[in-house]
Amino acid sequence: MQQIAKINWLGLADRVLAGEPVTRDEALAMVRVPDTEILDLLAGAYKLRHYYFGNKVRLHMLINARSGQCKEDCHYCSQSRISDADIARYPLESRETILAGARRAVELKASTYCIVSSGRSPSDRQVEFMAEMVREIKREYNLKVCLSMGLLTDAQAAKLKAAGVDRYNHNLNTSERYTPYIVTTHTWKDRLNTVQTAQGAGIPACSGVIFGMGETDEDAVDVTFSLQRVGAESIPVNFLEPIPGTPFENLRELNPRRCLRLLAMVRFVNPSKEIRVAGGRELNLRSLQPLCLYAANSIFVGDYLTTAGQRPEMDYQMIADLGFEIEENPVKAED
Repeated sequence: MQQIAKINWLGLADRVLAGEPVTRDEALAMVRVPDTEILDLLAGAYKLRHYYFGNKVRLHMLINARSGQCKEDCHYCSQSRISDADIARYPLESRETILAGARRAVELKASTYCIVSSGRSPSDRQVEFMAEMVREIKREYNLKVCLSMGLLTDAQAAKLKAAGVDRYNHNLNTSERYTPYIVTTHTWKDRLNTVQTAQGAGIPACSGVIFGMGETDEDAVDVTFSLQRVGAESIPVNFLEPIPGTPFENLRELNPRRCLRLLAMVRFVNPSKEIRVAGGRELNLRSLQPLCLYAANSIFVGDYLTTAGQRPEMDYQMIADLGFEIEENPVKAED
């Protein structure tokens, strides 16, 4: 194995802040850094995180508004057509349920309400319903809304923009090279085009990754640079949770230290972007969870799509123990 020259990570952070982006080789070195240098790497990542976000932590809350109704074959997903996972399966939730979720988001101190509807793409009728929901949520609760409904047409994206959607989520998930190994019913370019369709309508992109699906170090770096090129404003970093009943149920490649390396790499490549530790945080980071916030500036509070998160009180305690604080809802702060 080629010897990797020791890098001054704080010095590299200074270079990034001076306008010099990290190279692909430097990003690869982060993913492969020895355990003895992880804290040094995190110190560099924290310097970038603190420069752009201080010690604030943004909270997002997620609702699974339509579950198990997907005809895609994503190998990691409990809601796909090839999954036998024991999950709830239901059509698009009612107005009352989605509004109750917004109320819960406020109670949990979240500034962004993330509404996810499973499926390849929404019908025009579903888009119209969700557009009205977004308007009502903003009137009643003054939350930012991030919507995820799959592949969009230009007309659908324009309608959602007019309704006030703050971000549209569609993850790239992995590199273009590795995508055929995790899904066959759509391509990586389908995902990229969806991100660009939302951006073309004026909706900032929320697009991220899932690490731990069998990808190589090079794949992890490649998708992170793709997110940089596409200009994702918010980057959720998921760590695979192997769900029984999915093709990846026995895939367990991650440990807490690798998760921290990957988070630091994502921060160095995308220094000014919101980076959120998302699904699989509790399972894969375990006792090292607090360290993730030295690279990331955002987490989900509450549960995920079909898996449970830790109790919100534990998240609040983790944030306080670090000496960090929850970011106030920026929408409310403007009132």
